[in-house]
Amino acid sequence: MTTLTAERGASGTDSRDHVPLLDALRDAIGAAYVLTDAQDLATRLVEDRGLRSGTAIALLRPGSTEEVATCLRLCQTAKVPVTPQGGNTGLAGGGVPDGGIILTTDRLNRIRQVDPTNATMTVEAGCILANIQAAADEVDALFPLSLASEGSCQIGGNLSTNAGGTAVLRYGNTRDLVLGVEVVLPDGRVLNDLNGLRKNNTGYDLKNLFIGAEGTLGIITAAVIKLFPKPTARATALVACTGPDPALALYARMRSQTADTLSTFEYIDRLGLQMVVDHAPGCSDPMVEVHPAYCLIELTGNGAQADLDARLEGALEAAFEAEEIIDAVIGASEAQKDALWALRENLSEAQKPEGASIKHDVSVPVSRVADFIKVATQACMDHMPGLRPCPFGHFGDGNLHFNLSRPVDMADADFLAEYGAFNRIVHDIVHEMGGSFSAEHGIGTFKRAELRRYKDPVALELMEQLKAVLDPGQMLNPGKVL
Repeated sequence: MTTLTAERGASGTDSRDHVPLLDALRDAIGAAYVLTDAQDLATRLVEDRGLRSGTAIALLRPGSTEEVATCLRLCQTAKVPVTPQGGNTGLAGGGVPDGGIILTTDRLNRIRQVDPTNATMTVEAGCILANIQAAADEVDALFPLSLASEGSCQIGGNLSTNAGGTAVLRYGNTRDLVLGVEVVLPDGRVLNDLNGLRKNNTGYDLKNLFIGAEGTLGIITAAVIKLFPKPTARATALVACTGPDPALALYARMRSQTADTLSTFEYIDRLGLQMVVDHAPGCSDPMVEVHPAYCLIELTGNGAQADLDARLEGALEAAFEAEEIIDAVIGASEAQKDALWALRENLSEAQKPEGASIKHDVSVPVSRVADFIKVATQACMDHMPGLRPCPFGHFGDGNLHFNLSRPVDMADADFLAEYGAFNRIVHDIVHEMGGSFSAEHGIGTFKRAELRRYKDPVALELMEQLKAVLDPGQMLNPGKVL
């Protein structure tokens, strides 16, 4: 028997209080996969950005759907709650445990089937996103979900939060990339809805109950995901403009002139680009002059590279004539294209050396994105002179990371004390514009109060009823979302 060494100070609850449950779990999945040592638990108790930490009795690492089901049955019988975790890269506190058991899907990491003709792949929840992308590439296909954390995040976590990323403009959110799921319910029953059908009208679409539910209704253990033709060419440009209004005009032009080849339209203001130039190794400003704002644009397609280049250049020439842009750099090689992408991909990390930041993951109708940036920026600066707003993100699908860096001469703790005030300012503006205070990061624990404030009351009532039906004992990821 494994020695129970977790201390109350590390886990919050002494694992010796639950010896019968832990012994049963060891019998079910193997003693090596029931971890109670404080050192084993430490990294699993903390949210990715270090903003919140929790407590747990043990960490379970089941190796199959059947073992997940057994673990949930045993925990429900013992009335011990379970917090599911994937790669623990979430940004809303959804994977931070509050006592009970952590169940990680990292050993459920098989790609069960690749069907190039049906353009589908069946993957287990613990598969790393980058590995799925590579497996698609091996059959000359594309799985388009792409995130900054793709080297460590797991597809189960992506599903549970309905992750977005940089390709939503063309391919949609994670929910749009899934055909079927396998889910273990809180009582241990297994929902087998692993179908690869694009047409299947046989009652309620149950998979969408679990995608985006943040592990509160069931644990997704596998999914059938869509594959797409692998692009054979891409054309990438970083363009400069005077602010969000011309950026929006440029987006409308690109959408019209490049149609479905437009895969990326990302917005970066000057402060964000400067942070990357200052703090990200190997990154430099590709333009001679400093400009107020920038857009990263990429077209992808399956035709000749020259045709795609010509389409991009033609649209940008028209944008110059219309005074929508004031400078542009087009990547002439794959290395140059990657260097332009690095300016966007390194932005979140580059903010950290600048001190504390208050982050908002919001969306508004695309037609209101420019208005939102202007109104929210002014409102926040009125509240705190010297504030350094840093809006960036997925302009083309209406999702902005409206981040606020502290004034240069302000202490981090003093600035973070204003988190609630800034949330109210930003989220009220978002709500007034018909938007969402959580575009792609989820609710977790960080945004539960916001959900109560902004969500339609009937929708909230239905969510509570669903939770009560599927998890009447509040055993699965308690305290998250609702």
